[in-house]
Amino acid sequence: MHAPQNPSRRFTSRVTGPSDLCVFWSCKKHDGLSRVLDLGLGGLSLAIGESECMAVGEKVHINFLTPEGQIRADTIVRHVRPGSRGLKFMAMTNEDRPHLAALMTRSRSLSGLQDQPKTKSLTVRH
Repeated sequence: MHAPQNPSRRFTSRVTGPSDLCVFWSCKKHDGLSRVLDLGLGGLSLAIGESECMAVGEKVHINFLTPEGQIRADTIVRHVRPGSRGLKFMAMTNEDRPHLAALMTRSRSLSGLQDQPKTKSLTVRH
């Protein structure tokens, strides 16, 4: 028997954000600086503490500066989980889209390097 598969509902893939990538966010009367857990062309996940008030359906403006350039976007909260929030991109300027694509390319290459198995040198004895 085959195990049932649970396909992702995402339209785009996500990559793990570089460990030093943070985003400034603001919504209603709250704002903060949070680490990016993962990101894709459709949205991102942020590491956010339980004390931060950010509810599903709330609009959030994000702004972050990367080596690829500034990225600003309007998002909406899609998921609230302990320690993280999932945000969906709703609007982004045409100038910022290439910066996001370049950031994703860099993040993929970084995560690919981290995923490679570490090789050990073998000593062959005759």
